Amino acid sequence: MNSQIIVIFGASGDLTKRKLMPSLYWLYKHNRLNASFALLGVGRTSYTDDSYRAFIETQLPLFVPADELDTVSTTEFLQHIYFHSMDPDNVENYSDLKQRLEVLDKQIDNPGNYLYYLATPPSLYGVIPLHLQSVNLNTESHGQTRRIIVEKPFGYHLSSAQELNRIYNSVFREDQIYRIDHFLGKETVQNILALRFANGIFEPLWNRNYIDHVEVTAVENLGIEERGGFYDGSGALRDMVQNHLIQLVALTAMEPPALFNADSFRNEVVKVYQALKPLTTAQIKSQVIRGQYTMSHAENRLINGYREEKNINPHSRTETFVALKLFIDNWRWGGVPFYIRTGKQMPTKVSEIVIHFKPTPHSLFQGMAGNSSLNSMIIRIQPNEGIVMKFGMKVPGSNFEIKQVSMDFTYDRLGGSPVGDAYAKLLEDCMMGESTLFTRSDAVEASWCYFDPILSLWENDKSIPLYGYPAGTWGPLEADSIVGQENSWTNPCKNLTNTDLYCEL
Repeated sequence: MNSQIIVIFGASGDLTKRKLMPSLYWLYKHNRLNASFALLGVGRTSYTDDSYRAFIETQLPLFVPADELDTVSTTEFLQHIYFHSMDPDNVENYSDLKQRLEVLDKQIDNPGNYLYYLATPPSLYGVIPLHLQSVNLNTESHGQTRRIIVEKPFGYHLSSAQELNRIYNSVFREDQIYRIDHFLGKETVQNILALRFANGIFEPLWNRNYIDHVEVTAVENLGIEERGGFYDGSGALRDMVQNHLIQLVALTAMEPPALFNADSFRNEVVKVYQALKPLTTAQIKSQVIRGQYTMSHAENRLINGYREEKNINPHSRTETFVALKLFIDNWRWGGVPFYIRTGKQMPTKVSEIVIHFKPTPHSLFQGMAGNSSLNSMIIRIQPNEGIVMKFGMKVPGSNFEIKQVSMDFTYDRLGGSPVGDAYAKLLEDCMMGESTLFTRSDAVEASWCYFDPILSLWENDKSIPLYGYPAGTWGPLEADSIVGQENSWTNPCKNLTNTDLYCEL
């Protein structure tokens, strides 16, 4: 790995202390960073190098596992950290930033390789690249590398995403832009590809002939915590569905790439997005369910409703739950429904993909239901990362009674070298110039093309209901309607059953 300076805009913010610094510390401790590197924090806070190092030293023990922390590594890591106080919204400050980088270049013998990370509010996403360009901090010469990492959300709707793409493509080449989604850095998400394309037994069954339907779930047992100001202007569809969940759909549904490289892989992802069957107005109303959690008693405590949370409009119509039914209009998946859902204040935290195979054409044995299958595969992304295969076996005894059993594999049994956090994986990829697991501009726009009509209809048609669901449950009861009478959502734990608590808000 070449020497470089990692410039973190928003260095005093939550993302930096919770994710970026712990991940960079992990990379340093495990010798995954070049000895000639520096971390330059940029922000409005009036830190000096020493005071910022002291701040990071107090934060690392809060977010790094105790068995990973040691005094020697921490002390050495902190010596690579610097801080430059400035307002990133003001273009006049960037000449001073350039001078600071040039001083650091000489100090660590760096030839001008810079990696910019935008850990800032989205309002600065379109500003910082243009300001970097104003002092030529975007241009490469004499073998230099200049790359930029952008956090989600990449755009608020289709037109804003297109405008951001226009700005970024006017400042950087596409291969310099890394739109990060930490879901793709999770080891289990990458193992979806290995499961499908490294095994000859699954891919022949991975189509409409053998798969009945697919579920993709990513839910949390937490509320919005301290993100009220951001979340109330965003909602679950923008926060989770348009990026995280649809990428899991793409990994599940994509065709095998000819080569495992950035272009081939991302070409196949875009093809899935382009094949998403557009929803009509009537289908949006019947196949997309949105909800918002309400106050409830769960686990012997009172849980606030969304509208009682800090910095939330008491009349907010922002969704904290989305469930929808979609189809992929291509030869492999024609007619196979994909059910996806996400929500806050669910009974548990779980992210998983469930592949439901079609039932046998004829039920021979006791215990086999005619329209339901004993065969499914659960790909667990979190927690207990792994794969569960479910199939029917005979119950011991004189009768041919069939019972569903599970074959459970967890990834921690594989051993291997430590992998760190998802952010560590993606940061290392970016520093190495490996863009396979980052989102390309055409994928961003293709995804927004599908979801923009849903958001637009919600905004313009106030008659579309927003259903209340008690915090600690699996969302609005109406979400069950989109999977039909013959199917049901796969829930790792039981629902609360008091239907009086569910309402339309």
